[in-house]
Amino acid sequence: MKIDELSALEVSFNQLIETLLVKKTASEQFTVKLSSERSQFTRFNHAKVRQTGCVTDGWIELTLMENQRSSFRQFPFSGNWDLDWQEGYKALQELRDELTLLPIDPYLVLPSETNISREVHSGKLLAAEAVVPTVLEQVAELDFTGLYAGGVVIKAYGDSNGQKHWFATDSFTLDYSLFTISGQAVKGTFAGSNWDEDAYISKISQAKKQLELLSNSAKELPRGQYKTYFAPAAVADLLMMLSWGAISEADIQQGNSALASLARQEKQLSSIVSLKENFKLGRVPRFNELGEMAAPELPIVEEGILINTLVNSRTAKEYQKIANGANSSETLRAPELSSGNLVTEQILTTLDTGLYVSNLHYLNWSDRHSGRITGMTRYACFWVEKGEIIAPIENLRFDESLYRFWGENLVDFTNFQEFIPEVGTYESRQLGGSLVPGMLVNDFTYTL
Repeated sequence: MKIDELSALEVSFNQLIETLLVKKTASEQFTVKLSSERSQFTRFNHAKVRQTGCVTDGWIELTLMENQRSSFRQFPFSGNWDLDWQEGYKALQELRDELTLLPIDPYLVLPSETNISREVHSGKLLAAEAVVPTVLEQVAELDFTGLYAGGVVIKAYGDSNGQKHWFATDSFTLDYSLFTISGQAVKGTFAGSNWDEDAYISKISQAKKQLELLSNSAKELPRGQYKTYFAPAAVADLLMMLSWGAISEADIQQGNSALASLARQEKQLSSIVSLKENFKLGRVPRFNELGEMAAPELPIVEEGILINTLVNSRTAKEYQKIANGANSSETLRAPELSSGNLVTEQILTTLDTGLYVSNLHYLNWSDRHSGRITGMTRYACFWVEKGEIIAPIENLRFDESLYRFWGENLVDFTNFQEFIPEVGTYESRQLGGSLVPGMLVNDFTYTL
C-alpha cells in the first residue's frame, strides 16, 4: 500500500469519526477501531510455492454506549466513503435499537482521554516478485516449508471524546521449518521491517547445521531433572504464559494468578530477571481499545521483584486501582526480557552436560497457583555431553515452576536477545512479538 493510499484511508477514517460526532445524540458515546492491511502471503512446501497472493482487507468495529450499556458491530472498511458510510450508519441504527434490550454494565468505562497520536513506520520489504527467488535461493535443495507474510498493517482509533490515533507499519514474518527424510524438523522465524539478506543467510545456515545433527539416532532419556539451555524461541513460549492468568491485575484480584505469591512478596525471582513492556521499538501501537496510551516503557519485574501488573480501565474501576494503559485482556503486547552475561561461544561449554532445547509446544498451567507450567520439547532439541552435541532427543514432557527456572535454578541469560515475532494470521496479520535472550537453567524437571 503506497503512501497516497494510506493517506486516503486515513482521511476516510477521520471523516467517519467526524460524521458520527454529528449523528450521535447528546447522551451517546462511541469508539471506532480500524484494522487494515495489505499483505503479500506466500506459502512454501518442499521448497516450492504452493500458494501466493496479495490480500487487501479492512474492517471497523463501532461500539456505541448509552445509559451504562454498550454493544458493538463490525463492518468492512474500504476507504470508499459512499460505501463505508452506508455500512457505518446501518451499524449505528442497529446498535441504537439493541442497547435498550441490554442489561446495565456497572463497570463500563466511557471514553475520557483526549490523546492524539500518529505513527507511521516505513520499512524496506521484499517486492512481491522478489519473495520467491529470495527466500528459496538458500533452501532450494532442502525440504523447506513455511509462510512468508509481509506488507503494511494499520491500526487506528477514534472516539466521541475527541481521541484519535493512527498507527501504520511495514513488517514481514517468515515462519519456516526444514525437514529430514525421517520427518524431524528444525523450526525458525525471521522477521522485521527491513529485509536483511545477510541476517537471513545466517539464520538458514544455523538451521542447516542443526538439520545435519538431526540425522543422528535419537537418544531416549529417562524422566528426571536436567541442566537445560533454552534458546530464545523456547524462552518466548515460557514468557507468553504470563499473559494467560499471571500478569493481569484482574487475575491477581480474583485469585487466579500464577504470580500471586510474587505479588504478595512471599516469593521473588532471581535478581537477574527483569521484564518490561517496551513500546519504544515501534512494533505495536501504544494505544489500547479505549485509546489510552501506555507509557513508552513499563517495568513489570525488576531484579526479580514484581513492580507492576497490567491494569486496564475496567479493572481499575472495579478494584479501585490505577490503570496503566493495558489492553482489554491485560496481556503482554511488547515484552522485553533483559539479557545476561552468557556469550554464544560459551553456551555449550557452560551447559556441559544436559539438554539444548530449541522450541516448546503444548504449554499449559499444571498448577497455576504455584506457577507450574507443563509442555513438551519440540523440533531440534539435543543431548549435550562435555560441551558437545551428541544426539537429538525424543520429545520430553516437562513440568516445572517458574519460581524455580526464573528463581533459584536460573544460571544466566545470554548476552544477546532475539526478536521472536507473532506469526498468527487469524482474522488479520498479528503484530509484535517478544524480545528475549536464551537462558541456562539447573535441574529442570522432565516428567515423561
